[in-house]
Amino acid sequence: MDVILLERVAKLGQMGEVVKVKDGYARNFLLPQGKAMRVNAANLARFEEQKAQLEANNLETRKEAEAMAEKLDGQTFIIIRSASDAGALYGSVTPRDTAEAAEAAGFTFDRKQVIMLTPIKTLGLHDLTVRLHPEVECGISLNIARSPEEAELQASGKSIQELAAEEEAAADFEIEQLFDDLGSAATEDDDREG
Repeated sequence: MDVILLERVAKLGQMGEVVKVKDGYARNFLLPQGKAMRVNAANLARFEEQKAQLEANNLETRKEAEAMAEKLDGQTFIIIRSASDAGALYGSVTPRDTAEAAEAAGFTFDRKQVIMLTPIKTLGLHDLTVRLHPEVECGISLNIARSPEEAELQASGKSIQELAAEEEAAADFEIEQLFDDLGSAATEDDDREG
């Protein structure tokens, strides 16, 4: 089916272009969302009449998106989740969780604007992209941790695995110290008896 794009659609085309798409994509997504119109003489004439208005609306929404992207770009949002000692989450972090965390911090965008190829299933820092407008994207970071304290440690650059390794090394050192103390006490006893 041939359609006229009423706005820029990623991987498809710019506003005003006539493109050929599959019937289902047009009927189920482009037409109901108001992103395109079927190509016929009446719609082409109507598009030409509305073109200036559509371009003005697009420019206005793009400016709003750029202003928000300027504030949002580089922001880090903390999400607290339960996880195993190895850092695997019990569940996953989805675009909805990302949008809710941003909303709690005072930023509003739709979960559909979060570009996440697969749900996040591990603790740590994760970089994501938010598409605020077909022509405007910005980058955000999620700090997924088990507690606010752990989130601070991760933000300082330490991973969960490094922290676990440090704790294990400290515990091994304490055990070693204990055995050294016991060993020296036993040699002192032997020296006294002999």
